[in-house]
Amino acid sequence: MTPAHPFRFGVVAAQARSADDWIDRGRRAESLGYATLVMPDTMGPTLTPIPSLGVLAGATRTLRLGAYVLAVDFRNPVLLARESAALDFLSGGRLELGLGAGRPAVADDHRKMGIPHESGGARVTRLAETLAIVKALLAGETAGDGADGFPQPVQRPRPPILVAASGPRLLALAAREADIVAIGAAPQEGEAGVRERVERLREAAPDRFDDLELNVNLVAVGDQLHPAAAARMGVSLEELARSGSPMVLTGSPDRMVEQLQRTREALGISYVTVSDAFMDACAPVVDRLAGR
Repeated sequence: MTPAHPFRFGVVAAQARSADDWIDRGRRAESLGYATLVMPDTMGPTLTPIPSLGVLAGATRTLRLGAYVLAVDFRNPVLLARESAALDFLSGGRLELGLGAGRPAVADDHRKMGIPHESGGARVTRLAETLAIVKALLAGETAGDGADGFPQPVQRPRPPILVAASGPRLLALAAREADIVAIGAAPQEGEAGVRERVERLREAAPDRFDDLELNVNLVAVGDQLHPAAAARMGVSLEELARSGSPMVLTGSPDRMVEQLQRTREALGISYVTVSDAFMDACAPVVDRLAGR
């Protein structure tokens, strides 16, 4: 049996009251033992990832930095590769590049940018094209009409790439091309919904499945359900807990540790992200499991 990946934990952050508050947030995540700080990519009231992560690159020393996830529709892939390379270079090799095809719910973002919101299939195709270009440039190769990357990233052969995936075609692409897969499943689907997607990853790329790092983002920690998740789903914490969802950790730190250990054994999930609102609540779990 392939040894399990060690546990890693990340913080998802998107807003700050000031520049000092943003820096303090990153430094606190680092001090609590979180491995990463990652940011969503929206046209709503959220900070833009690339410059915001650049600020944290200079304010932290060990914290890895990434997007959760950059929408490829919004960016030229060559420019995206160059910005990513610069961020890896300037952070001393701490970039984890997250990419995604976008979701139907982000059609409003496309409208605000004045670009068409195409079908899911077209967006997955664009993600595949972007992955090919970005991976080549970050690895020091050329792409397209002679485009090259500058500067060369610190990480070799290139920074790790996370792909967010939910549907069958996107899961198959992530299985073949990503280093880390953020599994998109509605928490109400429970363990069964996540297990189905894990099996699709395994079927799509059995030869590299054991090397994939699998991620879920928690919507509840301890006795707290994230308000945005509660409003979106219209269910209670108790209902979610009964579903057995890997995205819900309830109870004492001991119980949460046991739940994550069971989840890793059953599903192979070892990389867990939480909203910065849960950073302190999840800290005792991070302290006990990170790197183990």
